[in-house]
Amino acid sequence: ASCCHSASASFGEGMFRGAAYRGRHIFVRKMSATANSSAMEMFPCSDRGKRIYSEVIGFMNERVYPAEKIYQEQYEELAKRDRWSVPPIIEKLKTEAKQRGLWNLFLPSESNLSQVEYAFMAEQMGRAAHIAPEVFNCNAPDTGNMEVLHLFGTDEQKRQWLAPLLEGKIRSVFCMTEPDVASSDATNMELEIRRDGNEYIINGKKWWSSGAGDPRCRIAIVMGRSTGLEDQPIHKQHSMILVPFDTPGVVKVRPLSVYGYDDAPHGHWEVHFKNVRVPVSNLLLGEGRGFEIAQSRLGPGRIHHCMRLIGMAERGLEMMCDRACKRKAFGKELARQGTVQADIALSRVEIDQARLLTLQAARLIDTRGNRSARHLVAMIKVAAPRMACGVLDRAIQVHGGCGVSDDTFLAHMWVSARSLRLADGPDEVHLATVARQELKPHAMAAMGKPQSRL
Repeated sequence: ASCCHSASASFGEGMFRGAAYRGRHIFVRKMSATANSSAMEMFPCSDRGKRIYSEVIGFMNERVYPAEKIYQEQYEELAKRDRWSVPPIIEKLKTEAKQRGLWNLFLPSESNLSQVEYAFMAEQMGRAAHIAPEVFNCNAPDTGNMEVLHLFGTDEQKRQWLAPLLEGKIRSVFCMTEPDVASSDATNMELEIRRDGNEYIINGKKWWSSGAGDPRCRIAIVMGRSTGLEDQPIHKQHSMILVPFDTPGVVKVRPLSVYGYDDAPHGHWEVHFKNVRVPVSNLLLGEGRGFEIAQSRLGPGRIHHCMRLIGMAERGLEMMCDRACKRKAFGKELARQGTVQADIALSRVEIDQARLLTLQAARLIDTRGNRSARHLVAMIKVAAPRMACGVLDRAIQVHGGCGVSDDTFLAHMWVSARSLRLADGPDEVHLATVARQELKPHAMAAMGKPQSRL
């Protein structure tokens, strides 16, 4: 049953992307290099990790925040001809970040960073989540796909696809969620992967395939049901396979909107696979091992998502405070209104709670591995999006009409946070995981078999 955690994994993996706001009111409070120092005392980082964290903050202050307006201006000009075009400022910033060594920070084998160390950096990237993760080559769904290829790819698969992804030369997509079934139960997947000699033939539909609109997208990791495995346990009937995105039969049907945002030029697409043929060598790990791969992929990725959400919420809180200090109503600043003060205080409480819980999960992954942290990862996947939704909603309320417009990116950030209550599995699936873990020792005790709980 734990394998159901992977439901809706493709939905929302790039929800932070997009050029949705006009940016007339871009408020930025530059961060101190010692930001989160108290949390770092509780979750120690190496001297090298602290140095890289400080450098990430410096690069965000010096290059990323000033680029937000440039990105929007460039995109609006490009969109007059083609909405699915990437502003050139992105590649420029990527080059600069790579030159500074701030590259592929998410992958321990490349960065030599722990999950805790990278978690602090992911929070900073979340403060400008529409552009910052890609600048450091730490953007979903590429991060998860690179982890899969690193862990399970053959030497040839790594040469052909992992290497250019690590270089930031291409983009990728992860195709899992389907339109015709309840994807919260991933065993419902109907896309068929059938062997025919030295090839596999793929037929089926996927949607919420984040990143499929990017003109640099070259490869998809597709999960589906393998034929001939019907006599196997349900979680050993599915496989993952590499599908070059220009393969005949791969049809991009339509971009999907999220509360009206299509998140171009990244996008979330419905993609159909019609008699798509790929070599047998494109299979990942083996037939029937799709859920095994999915579980290895999702733990660290959820840490990244949650810490970026915390960064988004922090920026929303800063915008709330700035607005409250500058606007007056009923004879005094909003910041002196009791209800606004309560909203600000509650937001700080909730942000710090979510951060500590997420860092606890990251620490457990570092010390005991993904499986031991499963219940904590489920907890943060519920807590962080709900927290971010609440904080951003309060920020919108303080901004009034401006908050629900595209003059700030509050509305788009709220949409991203709300989407992540579904992406990587809905709240209900994660709550069920937490409940099972909580009930397990009690159930064992009732049967006369006491068992400790992590």
